[in-house]
Amino acid sequence: MTADRPASGDRPSSCLLEVRELSVRFGFGASALGAVNGVDFQLALGETLCLLGESGSGKTVTMRALIRLLPRTAQITGRIMLEGIDVMALDADRLQALRGTKVSMIFQDPLTAMDPVFTIGSQIAETLVCHEGLSYSAARARALEFLELVQIPSAQRRLDAYPHELSGGLRQRAMIALALSCRPKLLLADEPTTALDATVQIQILLLLRELQRELGMATIFVTHDLSVACEIADRVAVMYAGRFVETGTIAEVIDSPRHPYTIGLFGSTVHAGTHNGLLTPIPGAPPDPSHMPPGCAFAPRCPRVIPACNERIPELTEFAPGRQARCPRITEAEIA
Repeated sequence: MTADRPASGDRPSSCLLEVRELSVRFGFGASALGAVNGVDFQLALGETLCLLGESGSGKTVTMRALIRLLPRTAQITGRIMLEGIDVMALDADRLQALRGTKVSMIFQDPLTAMDPVFTIGSQIAETLVCHEGLSYSAARARALEFLELVQIPSAQRRLDAYPHELSGGLRQRAMIALALSCRPKLLLADEPTTALDATVQIQILLLLRELQRELGMATIFVTHDLSVACEIADRVAVMYAGRFVETGTIAEVIDSPRHPYTIGLFGSTVHAGTHNGLLTPIPGAPPDPSHMPPGCAFAPRCPRVIPACNERIPELTEFAPGRQARCPRITEAEIA
């Protein structure tokens, strides 16, 4: 399967987001569970990073941690710099002001993410009044503008519709309009097409790409769907047990996966490169966060495990320009 996405040299160079040693633990003391364990990455303006992995790998927690949108039991550590702002140092008021203006989020299920007792138009308008100080009439006019931007038919009428009155596809478009209404620099998208049928899904993906180009946003896109990653991403970070296990451009990772988990993930998923309809499932199950293995978290399921895998957690090693993988055998020819 080949991803027709820009080469690394075509990406914008200005750094918008820098994340260093991001970790998230739930609970306290010895019983605390590590959901994210030392994540590092940078994101440029206009670039899309896709977090790819099976359920429970830490994708959504990583993304929510970037705007500290997690329960109080979550302990977030590390460095998060968004356009020169230290997100970890913000108080509650400044953090609230940051959300929706510099960074916005599209949630997986807009029906539960949007308030059921307010109309679509009033929810978008309220966001604009709060963050940009517009009058309600001006905010409502902007809301209409963004409903038209996301290609909702009969946008004027949809302003006064409630979330439950719209189809799944239209609700997702309304959620995108709400997220983009303050023209954020960074868009966080948490599997926004999972609940949609294939036809609506591709429409939403094409719309997001078009809006990203038009507004110049950077995007972090969470998914477990390889086809979605190929359509939307510039770069991909494959996650397992709260850590990045492989990173690179989408074309490089899809065409030449190097980490055994990435290879297993692609082999167990139907995608454009699947031959003869044969799938090879990954044996076993993801590790229990409360009982992590001493070395590589994937070692109990890995077909290429060696004693070194169980001795310590492998480092994320750069084996080619812009390519990294967390495997002690990454330089061996058989991994290629």
